[in-house]
Amino acid sequence: MNTMMGKDGTVEYHKLYIDGKWVAPHSKTYIAVENPANEELLGYVSDADSEDVLKALQSSDAAQVNWQSIPILKRAEYVTTLIEKLRSQQPYFATLLAKEQGKTYQEALGEVADTIGYMQYAVESAKHIKSDIMPVMDKDEAFVIKKVPYGVTVALCAWNYPLALVGRKLGPALITGNTMIIKPHELTPLATTEFFQLVDEVGFPPGVVNLITGNGTEAGNLLVSSPITKLISVTGSVGAGQAIYKAASGHIAGLVLELGGKAPFIVLKDANIDKAVDAAIVSRYSNCGQVCTCCDMIFVQNEVAEEFTEKLLKKVAKIKVGDPFDPTTTMGPKVSRSDWEKIDAVVQKTIAEGAVLAAGGKRPEGEQFVKGHWYEPTVLTGVTKDMTAAKDEIFGPVLPIIRIKDFDEAVHITNASPFGLACYLFTEDYRIMIEASEVLQVGTVFINKQIFGYVHGFHSGHKLSGLNGEDGEYGLDAFMQKRALYINYSK
Repeated sequence: MNTMMGKDGTVEYHKLYIDGKWVAPHSKTYIAVENPANEELLGYVSDADSEDVLKALQSSDAAQVNWQSIPILKRAEYVTTLIEKLRSQQPYFATLLAKEQGKTYQEALGEVADTIGYMQYAVESAKHIKSDIMPVMDKDEAFVIKKVPYGVTVALCAWNYPLALVGRKLGPALITGNTMIIKPHELTPLATTEFFQLVDEVGFPPGVVNLITGNGTEAGNLLVSSPITKLISVTGSVGAGQAIYKAASGHIAGLVLELGGKAPFIVLKDANIDKAVDAAIVSRYSNCGQVCTCCDMIFVQNEVAEEFTEKLLKKVAKIKVGDPFDPTTTMGPKVSRSDWEKIDAVVQKTIAEGAVLAAGGKRPEGEQFVKGHWYEPTVLTGVTKDMTAAKDEIFGPVLPIIRIKDFDEAVHITNASPFGLACYLFTEDYRIMIEASEVLQVGTVFINKQIFGYVHGFHSGHKLSGLNGEDGEYGLDAFMQKRALYINYSK
């Protein structure tokens, strides 16, 4: 079993999953997990120490050769069985996600569906991974470039989409012949821990998939700094990515870094304003603004700034903050007290710098909001490019609005940022659309479209926002090394 009952007989203490077995942490210590909507205790997860991490690494390493030797379509069958088990329990996992992360139940159902979609794409890709036979100079020779797995891979997952990020990383890793150790974020580890019940039921060979929970600094550092680890896939902050980059440099592990962003939402004077407003609402306030590619600031051309802002504020006023399980709720709480404090500090500092609080900016009123990490949907106007809310990633339901002269100014501000994850553009001018694809230094450009992503697409950051990328053919390719074979078959 993956849990032990607490002394009161109700609270669950979740174990680690190492080498095909549920094991208690060597440290005998656990980390509490709370519900961000009411601060109630949901359970405990194991706080792995160096001995637990080493066992997981050695287990994955020992399993690697045999797993790689299993034909790819057979590996795909294991993942297919895992998908079917998850599909049969979608409501259960959506409930866990809503409780531990704070997203609405409807958003959580979407996350479970995305988890399935990521793994399903990897399964379908198993039939299409191929090597290349290249031209040669001499008779009776062949030159082949073959794709091979890295070996032991580590997945470090962020707290905002805890289950989807597991599917996004695990499916490609297993299909391509790697073993994987998964470490969920300590704020939201429960859905991942329960997901490993399904992993256990599938019957993967011991060591192919391991679960480590615990403090990100200690357990995470041990995982990424070990020479056993050959590839690290990370979704997290820029600071975390930089630290992992350094820790992995000693043994030059492969890296897939999906990091923070500061996505501008550019609205030009010829844009469909109503369409832009609707897209901005979804692209900022989904999951309480806790999405790396959320629009993090508005650049609106002077000629339409008043119209856009007025219509936006009317839509913001209709956002319903409340119980994630109430079907009429459209936004839940922030994930933690510390994150609440960070975004409030950005808001208050930006107001002190001269911005105007046009909406929100505080905890909602009412008895149901006394506990929990609630923050009203917030809009700041009169913001300039040098203010705090225009420079720092907010990662919450706060939207600063900056007036711009033209598209060139928007490009200048965007490209001057150290971030380069995503950008939104609303215009009817096809010339500007084409120019945007050439000049905006970001990994994703949404043109006349709200936040979105295909499982067969590609998600990557430029500059400080990441390295390599995930999803689709290009993301799958990141889990494979290339090996050149020069063959002479003359007698």
